[in-house]
Amino acid sequence: MADLRRLALLALLALLGLLAAGLAACGAVVERDGGPATSPVDIAAIPDAVPKYEPRTRAGNAPSYHVLGRTYRVSADSSGYHQRGVASWYGNKFHGKATANGERYDMYAMTAAHKTLPIPSYVEVTNLLNGRRVVVRINDRGPFVDDRIIDLSYVAAAKLDMLTIGTAPVEVRAVGPGDTLPGPAFARPATVWIQAGAFTDQGNAERLRLRLDGAAGAAVRVDHAEVNGRQFFKVRLGPVASTAEADRVARVLAGYGIPEPLFIVD
Repeated sequence: MADLRRLALLALLALLGLLAAGLAACGAVVERDGGPATSPVDIAAIPDAVPKYEPRTRAGNAPSYHVLGRTYRVSADSSGYHQRGVASWYGNKFHGKATANGERYDMYAMTAAHKTLPIPSYVEVTNLLNGRRVVVRINDRGPFVDDRIIDLSYVAAAKLDMLTIGTAPVEVRAVGPGDTLPGPAFARPATVWIQAGAFTDQGNAERLRLRLDGAAGAAVRVDHAEVNGRQFFKVRLGPVASTAEADRVARVLAGYGIPEPLFIVD
């Protein structure tokens, strides 16, 4: 009987081992996106996209489309578009896969994804933390995260010096053939904050503020906002004045269990 129990136990352990291996394999499939360990190209030598006249592609330009329960309406043209918000970037995970208009995504090309601008179109993107600018060609849809307004290719993000933290506050301005690029369309300087959390309960927000007070070497405050009739209390640090400072604050927040803070541009 003891031998039978021992055999049953060994069989159970073997089964658990197989399950663990299967779960580990599944985990490998959903790894987070990233860039190459070593870039095979000279990033500094890659030129900006050059705006030119191109017909709208049939794919990727439906008048409206639905993603994650939301409806997006594609603009008739890009002229006059400018907006401030948060940029993100995408790399290895999508390299070589089809974009919204059927082209292959190349993380070494000066391209980007946008939710509503026509495809293709061209925009100038300025990193509001360091003043770096690039011009990219929109050929994809996204990013479908509320606080982000554009998803840049790996190489465009590298030229803006935003790879480390993954996101950056930016200004995006549509440009066309022959347009001059005088710099940001907004004259006033940006005020950039790092948001550590948003709560419907003010007490929770105040507790996080007290927890972070003095921890990151940046002032911490709670802002109140009403969104669709709901009250939110947002814990913000800053303002930050450089990419290096933003990186430092983000690293401190990661140690407090906040790995992906949001950039807020006022």
